[in-house]
Amino acid sequence: MNPVFRQLSAVLSSGSLRRGTIRLANNLRPQRTVFQSPHRTFCCFEMKPKVYVTRNDYARIGLDLLREECDISLWDEAYPVPRDEFLKNVAGKDAIYCSLNDRIDKELLDQAGPNLKVISTISVGYDHIDVKECKQRGIRIGYTPDVLTDATAELTVALLLATARRMLEANKQVHTGGWKSWSPMWMCGKSVKNSVVGIFGFGRIGQEVAKRLVPFKPSRIQFTSRTDKFLTAEDLNVTQVPFDELVETSDFLIIACSYNVETANLFNDAVFSRMKQSAILINTSRGGVVEQHDLIHALRAGKIQAAGLDVTTPEPLPLDNPLLTLPNVVVLPHIGSADIETRIEMSRITACNILAGLKGIKMLSEV
Repeated sequence: MNPVFRQLSAVLSSGSLRRGTIRLANNLRPQRTVFQSPHRTFCCFEMKPKVYVTRNDYARIGLDLLREECDISLWDEAYPVPRDEFLKNVAGKDAIYCSLNDRIDKELLDQAGPNLKVISTISVGYDHIDVKECKQRGIRIGYTPDVLTDATAELTVALLLATARRMLEANKQVHTGGWKSWSPMWMCGKSVKNSVVGIFGFGRIGQEVAKRLVPFKPSRIQFTSRTDKFLTAEDLNVTQVPFDELVETSDFLIIACSYNVETANLFNDAVFSRMKQSAILINTSRGGVVEQHDLIHALRAGKIQAAGLDVTTPEPLPLDNPLLTLPNVVVLPHIGSADIETRIEMSRITACNILAGLKGIKMLSEV
């Protein structure tokens, strides 16, 4: 057994990956076989496929897996590859290992050329990829939807608490001399207990957020979803409500939906005007779901009380952005999935998706 697969087997034996990953890892062992796909044929040993990696700081396990069977070229910096470099170096590649920072559009696909078989993104979102164009060209797309659910749900609850209890604002007072003595009403925040928590989007992450909030004893947890989820709602003891009711009655409104045409800029001035003035908005989905200029106006005008954001438009947020001047806003640098185990797992799955796609077999997670 080669060293990388020995390492992968050790990890798999610990039970940290799904049984599906075990089956895939076994399928990915080198073999002198020609694999057929609906679009292309690829043989492991006749020639190594070429993979372009868009930065050098992805967790090492994924890159090690790829090096066993592929020729890797990468942008050798710990920040997103500049667009001109990306276009220049992607030509002739068989696969791309990318992140949500990397725009995969028609221009880039044209530059890559007909050899491109697989694009694998180390993210749950794939709005940075032109899926329609890829499908027309027979290019398979891998992503990592399941592995980051728990990490993002944990971060969502942490962000809610930090915003509601004014933790960053209070911490600043410690560092700037504002803390003079104990005071009964100073730095008082808002409690989750006896509140109404609303969740917009009730997929994997939304459901895990709801589970984690139950011990805080809200009076009700309610959600809005594009699909009926009565059985899930009954199982979790939460209530599915129309969007209008969610907006108008929630003390905390958590955005946990996917970003698409329907949700783009959905949270705008019209929505903020209908929310409680005491409401707190939490967004850990995508910055584009919120019309940011309207949010700034709503916070300044007192239409809502506060906001906690792990995502913004653009990212990173410019230092002169008005959001960074508001004391009732907590902004994080898109760290929803940023725990070590999760990022290692995401890297491994991204690589396995590439190898599976090149061999014409089932990916762990495919768009």
